[in-house]
Amino acid sequence: MERSHVPLSKWVLAAQLMASSKKGFSALQLQRMIDTNYETAWFMFHRLRECANDPKSGPLGGQTKVVEADESYIGGKAKNKAYGPAPKKMAVFSLVEREGKVRSRHVADVTAKTLRNAIVTQVDHKSYLMTDEAPVYTKTGEEFSGHGTVNHSADEYVRHGGFTHTNTIESFFAIMKRGIYGNFHSVSEAHLHRYLSEFDFKYNHRSALGYDDAERRRRSITRRQGQEASLSMA
Repeated sequence: MERSHVPLSKWVLAAQLMASSKKGFSALQLQRMIDTNYETAWFMFHRLRECANDPKSGPLGGQTKVVEADESYIGGKAKNKAYGPAPKKMAVFSLVEREGKVRSRHVADVTAKTLRNAIVTQVDHKSYLMTDEAPVYTKTGEEFSGHGTVNHSADEYVRHGGFTHTNTIESFFAIMKRGIYGNFHSVSEAHLHRYLSEFDFKYNHRSALGYDDAERRRRSITRRQGQEASLSMA
């Protein structure tokens, strides 16, 4: 916010709107609310997303804890286009610790090698890994204290009395996609990581973990205090 021509009051309002909107808040709506132009509103939200980027303080999970892993895709459907090439699908991979935090990243592909690297560098090997039936997780699952799977292609979603499932991460993806398709409509690959930071931050500071809207807003604008966010309008 330093050297910004936007009044501090508008920065705080933008931070409050982003922090209190579970499925996101569009730059067009912010433009109307604070009486500015779209480019300024867009830039403000992206800078706030940079501030919301969670530092990776340690691995997820641990002994007796369950970490769910899954991938999803962001992008339009080919059947919705009247002409032209099919829209590009961008792969998003997320890890969520049950009753804990989530970490998401955009990945170039969903091969076993790529996903293994994303998992073993962020999840404690004492954790119990939970995935769907995709073969890309088979070998990686052997590196953890246990590996449970559900077969979604056979309409199986829960096993073992409710212990084996990926419903936690599926719910996270559902909120993310409703936000992107309902509020942002589309996101570019160049800025996808910033949107992921926003959704991760709000999930990691949700009410179930003891955060209200005001505290979430405060943390979103103070976590980068003394640092300069590297963000251009490109």
